[in-house]
Amino acid sequence: MGQQSFIYSFVARGTMVLAEYTEFTGNFPSIAAQCLQKLPSSSNSKFTYNCDHHTFNFLVEDGFAYCVVAKDELSKQISIAFLERVKADFKKRYGGGKASTAIAKSLNKEFGPVMKEHMRYIVNHAEEIEKLIKVKAQVSEVKSIMLENIDKAIDRGENLTVLSDKTENLRSQAQEYKKQGTQVRRKLWYQNMKIKLAVLGIVLLLVLIIWLSVCHGLDCTD
Repeated sequence: MGQQSFIYSFVARGTMVLAEYTEFTGNFPSIAAQCLQKLPSSSNSKFTYNCDHHTFNFLVEDGFAYCVVAKDELSKQISIAFLERVKADFKKRYGGGKASTAIAKSLNKEFGPVMKEHMRYIVNHAEEIEKLIKVKAQVSEVKSIMLENIDKAIDRGENLTVLSDKTENLRSQAQEYKKQGTQVRRKLWYQNMKIKLAVLGIVLLLVLIIWLSVCHGLDCTD
């Protein structure tokens, strides 16, 4: 994958392009401008259009549109990753000030080279970025499964309060079972000691009887 995977990029306020960058010639700026005119300006979202083996990717947020044209073999996720970096950098440099007052293409000289550097970075780290995107997707999938399981529990009539109450009841029952088990063990221990003491008493009594019998027969007195 080379930097030529990215063809053209711009940042616009509404439909006014404030900064753009490309190293190629072609009709993609005009096509991108036509796509820009069709974007809903009030929504924050992502859009992708396909034309002549190229993708026209847009990220719209807070009245600004970020665009990159790429060859269609480049994944949409990589193009969006590029737009996210451009958006963050642009807002950091110009947000709340110059971005709201700049005229058409007045930021070309300042921000054009910045977009070039972001293109180079994304292309050079495409493999790591794709791996990170996959991990995030897996995390989102696990989260969706958990939410789905909660929804199913609610559909069965077991809302979160009921589940919490059931958990608390189980905990109370476990404590009660533990208490009863301790009492039973203590009772068995007492019974066991009683039996042992009774046996010991009988043994001592037998020993005493035998000793007295022996002494009586042998006249143990001096």
